[in-house]
Amino acid sequence: MAANLVNLEAVDKVYGTRALLDGISLGVNEGDRIGVVGRNGDGKTTLIRILAKLEEADKGRVTHAGHVRLGVLTQHDSLDPAATVRHEVLGDMADHEWAGNAKIRDVLTGLFGGLDLPSFPQGLDTVIGPLSGGERRRIALAQLLIADQDLIVLDEPTNHLDVEGISWLARHLQQRRSALVCVTHDRWFLDQVCTRMWDVQRGTVHEYEGGYSDYVFARAERERIAATEEAKRQNLMRKELAWLRRGAPARTSKPRFRIEAANELIADVPPPRDSAELMKFASSRLGRTVFDLENVTVQAGPKALIEHLTWQLGPGDRIGLVGVNGAGKTSLLRTLAEAAATEGEKQPAGGKVVVGKTVKLAYLSQEVAELDPAKRVLEAVQQVRDRVDLGKGREMTAGQLCEKFGFTKEKQWTPVGDLSGGERRRLQILRLLMDEPNVLFLDEPTNDLDIETLTQLEDLLDGWPGSMIVISHDRYFVERTTDRVFALLGDRALRMLPRGLDEYLERRQRVLEAAAAAVPAAAPAAAKAKPAADARAAKKELQKIERRLDRISEQEAKLHARIAEQATDFEAVAKLDAELRELAGERDELELRWLELADDA
Repeated sequence: MAANLVNLEAVDKVYGTRALLDGISLGVNEGDRIGVVGRNGDGKTTLIRILAKLEEADKGRVTHAGHVRLGVLTQHDSLDPAATVRHEVLGDMADHEWAGNAKIRDVLTGLFGGLDLPSFPQGLDTVIGPLSGGERRRIALAQLLIADQDLIVLDEPTNHLDVEGISWLARHLQQRRSALVCVTHDRWFLDQVCTRMWDVQRGTVHEYEGGYSDYVFARAERERIAATEEAKRQNLMRKELAWLRRGAPARTSKPRFRIEAANELIADVPPPRDSAELMKFASSRLGRTVFDLENVTVQAGPKALIEHLTWQLGPGDRIGLVGVNGAGKTSLLRTLAEAAATEGEKQPAGGKVVVGKTVKLAYLSQEVAELDPAKRVLEAVQQVRDRVDLGKGREMTAGQLCEKFGFTKEKQWTPVGDLSGGERRRLQILRLLMDEPNVLFLDEPTNDLDIETLTQLEDLLDGWPGSMIVISHDRYFVERTTDRVFALLGDRALRMLPRGLDEYLERRQRVLEAAAAAVPAAAPAAAKAKPAADARAAKKELQKIERRLDRISEQEAKLHARIAEQATDFEAVAKLDAELRELAGERDELELRWLELADDA
């Protein structure tokens, strides 16, 4: 049986007059991988801060096992601004020591793109103070992952990571033996990493087995059962009082997930989008031309990001746009937006952009537009218009759309200045949709939005008839809302990816492997001059050793998992342990050889 690491018993937490946590009792055991979801403001972060003893509960008890090694990534780091990245991440480790550690190399490469931190001005010796919030967050995450932990608590770990970084982090956490508690709105990440879910709702926490997909089915089943019970109660109220008094109170059981029942829930549900119908409606609103690009060059200052691009965004097209940072995703949207705003008068550095005459563009940028802080939420929406046409005879008032986006009737009278960052983001999207655009550009629309709001936005976009381009690191959102994926891979060309984000990650992996083969990563210790032939041979052998070390790490992770599964079979455990010792011996020899070669490469 897995040992208990952390226990919460009857925990209460109240802010003002609102109970965020009401009598919560939960436990975290060895091997648990728990995802925490819920609306913004419902207490997810408060729950994990209390669990980690970073914040005290008003009532109840939080117990940590005496031996537990706990690592926490909060939304605000405690890095020393005067220190270097090397000091904060690697401490006093010598170059040969950390460079010979496969785990450290994996973390540095996965989070920063290489052992020399190519995106930082002075690499490992960069001072932290002037760095951006996203760069500091990656440093804090690297610091945490390099250490040995029994339990890792992560609050929004995917923030400021691109699609590749999120994919790497998911693989890394899958291979770790540490228990995990993670708050994130990234649903693809939850599905990859977590085996249990905690859903924080109005002071309570509902537990579910499985990842995000299992949680969606299980919650739907629980709510179906609750609705059935409520219907029964309503029917009972219509009976005679005497009959009600005769019957004993119905005994309720804890809702449990049954795949058959969950499948019944979706048996008669049509696909999220009727693409043919939407395309037909979009064509009637937009005509044949939306954006036609002919031999276009997009520049950022003197640097050409995209060259000789001939491409077309047609009526009803729903495009996901992905790519490496700095490849020109946002610059491409801005180029199209400027052409639309000037009715085609403002053109890119090279080539021509033709804008359809009926195009009405709404552009959600990464910056939250400034609004009058004194205005109420409803007033800010009504300022755009009072009602919105959703197509096919559907219409919503400003108040109804506010409620769909999580602004209750009471919240609609909150001054804009009192809203959180996530709430302002929601309001920004809401105002864009109220203006009834027929073309949408969404640049990182999921920033600061909780899962429930994302689901509402996706539902709204399912019936929205128009053309759309989405830039997002949220893989689930891109796959859910778009039909095709295009990529900017850093070579100044735009490519369609028939297999979507899987193909993008495969292509990026091939690019990185080719770059590593051309210029192999070597330990940053000072190297002595060697004959060119010897240096090439040393680099080739280093690469071979690094690949073998990575395979050994994967094999060890699998063996540890098998040992945990067969813990009661002593003969099997003994055999697996012997295999582990052999791998450990091989790893030690390889790391020693790696250190010997590092000076030659």
